[in-house]
Amino acid sequence: TMQSSGHRFRDVEHHPLLADNDSYDSSSSEADMAERVWFIRDGCGMVCAIMTWLLVVYADFVVTFVMLLPSKDFWYSVINGVLFNCLAVLALSSHLRTMLTDPGAVPKGNATKEYMDNLQLKPGEVIYKCPKCCSIKPERAHHCSICKRCIRKMDHHCPWVNNCVGEKNQRFFVLFTMYIALISAHALILCGFQFFSCVRGQWTECSDFSPPVTVILMIFLCLEGFLFLTFTAVMFGTQIHSICNDETEIERLKSEKPTWERRLRWEGMKSVFGGQPSLLWINPFAGFRIRRLLLRAKKGGPEFSV
Repeated sequence: TMQSSGHRFRDVEHHPLLADNDSYDSSSSEADMAERVWFIRDGCGMVCAIMTWLLVVYADFVVTFVMLLPSKDFWYSVINGVLFNCLAVLALSSHLRTMLTDPGAVPKGNATKEYMDNLQLKPGEVIYKCPKCCSIKPERAHHCSICKRCIRKMDHHCPWVNNCVGEKNQRFFVLFTMYIALISAHALILCGFQFFSCVRGQWTECSDFSPPVTVILMIFLCLEGFLFLTFTAVMFGTQIHSICNDETEIERLKSEKPTWERRLRWEGMKSVFGGQPSLLWINPFAGFRIRRLLLRAKKGGPEFSV
């Protein structure tokens, strides 16, 4: 039977071989999985992910073709167009990396007798086995019912990125929320200027579209921008707070008492974003290798079919 989280932390001693940075690779099949592209085939998640892209594309369409291109101010259009599109590319790139990055899954089915014997446990030493995916569960790992796996330092499962947010992809999720909040704020500011300009010019030569169509498109963009700005700004703040406190959202909701030594705030940030503060922290392309991705795709395609 599965123990409660509190009972687990009182009675379970995690073996050094099961530290958060370790992985199980005793079989070639498990080793091969690490070389495959990570993708969760969840219907709801895929619909939400597609909707996210469509909403960003819609915002880019309205900003570019309804507000900026018809503008008589050349530099206003160029500067805002380049800025908005760069932020949109960074947001969608962060979304892709969050969705296609292994969040820190524990190898499924590694709780075998052979592997247990290799651990050389001391008498009375206890390890925790997840009965749902038959894996040896490291400290701070939680089982995701959608991914069907135990995820190291699992924060939550987000349908908008069709993936869990965990140890290995939290950085990209934070960047995704930050860039979506920025382009939402930018779109709202542009809408404000555009409404003012259109009203002052009595809607003549305000846009290449008719006034009713222009108003409808901009109203939908304002609603989208306001909702996305509110949601992603709150999520961004929550994630930064969790990183600084070295506590996942699941651990906070379950009020789990930490059995690990909590990192200091900057240590937590450096652990998630990697190294000393630099521009690489806000670069979703950092560490990305196209050649490696192509090789992984050739070796077996998506790792999961959930």
